[in-house]
Amino acid sequence: MAQSIGMARPELVQVADTVARDKGIDREEVFQAMEQAIQKAGRSKYGHENDIRAAIDRKNGEIRLARYITVVETVEDENTQTTLAKAQRKNPDIEMGGVIIDPLPPIDFGRIAAQTAKQVIVQKVRDAERQRQFSEYKDRIGEIVNGLVKRVEFGNVIVDLGRAEGLLRRDELIPREHFKNGDRVRAFIVDVREEPRGPQIFLSRTSPDFMAQLFAQEVPEIYDGIIEIKAVARDPGSRAKIAVISNDSSIDPVGACVGMRGSRVQAVVAELQGEKIDIIQWNQDPATFVVNGLAPAEVTKVVLDEDSGRIEVVVPDDQLSLAIGRRGQNVRLASQLTGWTIDILTEGEESERRQEEFRSRSKMFIDALDVDDVLAHLLVTEGFTSVEEVAFVPAEELTDIEGFDEDIANELKERATTYIEEENKKIMAKLEELGVAADLAEAEIEGLDARKIITLAEKGVKTLDDLADLAGDELIEMLGEGMTEAQANVIIMAARAHWFPEGEAEKAATDTK
Repeated sequence: MAQSIGMARPELVQVADTVARDKGIDREEVFQAMEQAIQKAGRSKYGHENDIRAAIDRKNGEIRLARYITVVETVEDENTQTTLAKAQRKNPDIEMGGVIIDPLPPIDFGRIAAQTAKQVIVQKVRDAERQRQFSEYKDRIGEIVNGLVKRVEFGNVIVDLGRAEGLLRRDELIPREHFKNGDRVRAFIVDVREEPRGPQIFLSRTSPDFMAQLFAQEVPEIYDGIIEIKAVARDPGSRAKIAVISNDSSIDPVGACVGMRGSRVQAVVAELQGEKIDIIQWNQDPATFVVNGLAPAEVTKVVLDEDSGRIEVVVPDDQLSLAIGRRGQNVRLASQLTGWTIDILTEGEESERRQEEFRSRSKMFIDALDVDDVLAHLLVTEGFTSVEEVAFVPAEELTDIEGFDEDIANELKERATTYIEEENKKIMAKLEELGVAADLAEAEIEGLDARKIITLAEKGVKTLDDLADLAGDELIEMLGEGMTEAQANVIIMAARAHWFPEGEAEKAATDTK
C-alpha cells in the first residue's frame, strides 16, 4: 500500500489536547473533527467528486491526505471506482473489493479553506460537547443546580451551569421574579432531552419537587430518611403546603422542618421569594389528613364519599373564609395535597341542610307508607333513608325503635313492600311506553337504576348499544345528579361488555382509562 505524503505538525496535537481539556470532551473526538475539516478542504481543492480522506497522526500531528479508489466489477463512478485490471497495474496483489490509495501532497490552506476547516472543527466540537452534557445531566433529573444567568431571551432565562447551559422558561419562574445577566440562580432539573438543536436541560423554580428538594437540603432528617415528604402543593410565589411524616416516633416532623426559631423553613421561604409554607403532619386516615391540610382553619365534622373521591368538611361559621382562603387558595392547595375534592360547609349551612333532609325524608315516609308525622320522624331519626330499607330490614331492627312493637313493625314492612311493588309496576309500564329494549331495561349495571334508565330513554337512549355509544361527558349531561366522570365511564364500559369476547371487556376498560 502506497504511503501518503505528510509532515509533522506537533502544534495540532497541542490544539487537540487543549480543546479536549477545556471543553471536557474526548481527545479522539477532537482529532476526528480536525480530520473531517481537512477532508472537506481537500475535496474543495481536488474535486468534491473524489473520495478524499485525511488522517492525523495522534503522536506527532502529521497530516496524511489520500484519494481512495475502490476495485469493482462494473464501474459506475470513475472518480471513486476502477476495474481489477487497471488496479493490478499499480498493485499486482490487489483483489476485487480492495482499495487503491493515492497519496496527495499536503494542502496549503487558503483563507477560505482555513475558515471552512475552522467552522467544521467548531461545529464538531460543539456537537461533542452537547453530547457530553446530555450524558452528564440525563441522570441528574430531580437535582437542584446552581448557576449564573447568562442571558434573558423573551422572558426565558439561559443559565450557565458551568459545563452546560440550562433553560429556565418564563412559565417556570416564580411570578414577579426577574433575573438579569450575572445573577446567581438556583433551580430544579425537571427534564433533559434531545431537541433538534441539541440536548436541552430544562429547569424549574415552580415545581413542587423544587420545594421538596430545598427542604431536603435544609433538614438533615429528610436527607437521612428519618422524615419523609409525602406530598407537596404549591401556588408558586404565594403559598404552599407540604405534608411530612416521621419514621422515628421520637422526632416531631413538623418541628424538625420548622427548625429552631423557624430557621430551616425561613431559608426555604427566602429562596422562594417569600412564599408562605404550611408544614402539615401526614396521616394515612384521609379524614385526619384533610383536617390537617385545611390548617389553620378549624374543622368540626368530616364526611367522606370514597366512591366519588369527595370529602365534605364542616367548619364554624366564623372559620369559613379562613378555610376557603383568599381566592379559594387554602382549600385548593389542601385538595391538591390530599388528592380529595373538598366541599366546605358552615355549621349553619350543614344544620339547615340536615333539617331539609329531615323534612324531605319524613314527607317521603308519610306519603309512601301512609303514616303520621311521629312515626315518620322516628324512622328518619333512626337513620332510615329509603322505603327499600324499611321493606327489607329485619323486623327486629324496627321493634328496637322506642314506641314500635311487633305489629307496627310488620305493618310498616308490609306497606313498604306494597309501595315498592306498585312503584315497580309504574316503572315497567313507563319503560314499555317509552319503548326501552329488554337488554337495557333488564341490564344489571352498578350505578344505573330504573329511574335513570327512564331519564335516558326520554332523551333517546333506548337500547344497550345506545348507552354504549355515549361518551362519559354525554352521560353526565343526561343524568346529572352529581355523577362523576369515573362513575359514568364504569356504566358505559359495562354497557360495552357485550361487544368484546369474554375476558377482553376488562382489558378494554383498562385501555379506555
